[in-house]
Amino acid sequence: MKKIIAILLFAGLILSCDSGTVNYRNPYLPNYPVDLFINLSLPQYSNLNFPGNYVVDYSQGVRGIVIYNTGTGYTAFDVACPNQELTSCSTMNIVGTNAICPCDDAEYSLFTGIAGGKDYPMKPYRVLVSGSSLNIRN
Repeated sequence: MKKIIAILLFAGLILSCDSGTVNYRNPYLPNYPVDLFINLSLPQYSNLNFPGNYVVDYSQGVRGIVIYNTGTGYTAFDVACPNQELTSCSTMNIVGTNAICPCDDAEYSLFTGIAGGKDYPMKPYRVLVSGSSLNIRN
């Protein structure tokens, strides 16, 4: 009897685990190494000192990286359209708090990188904050 109860509890535990609904293994975007250093004291990055502002740096990533001040921290995403092959239209435009892919007009949140009904979110990068500096890396 104890074995049956243990098996049922174990099976319930395994079946209740959620593998997640966000798929970060994107076949459209290559994995380029990213190690971007941003000094928030420099004039070109001063917008990032205020919530709701962003800066796009085109020097790294697949199509560039958008860094966004959420008010409670920073997010960083690649500006390549995550649900498209890399083409001339697959660089997103930033409008307010969204990134819009011109290929399919999908709108991705700069808070989460997710667009409703799409298979893949924006490619996220880790943001490490150290004083008045940001280090964005994968």
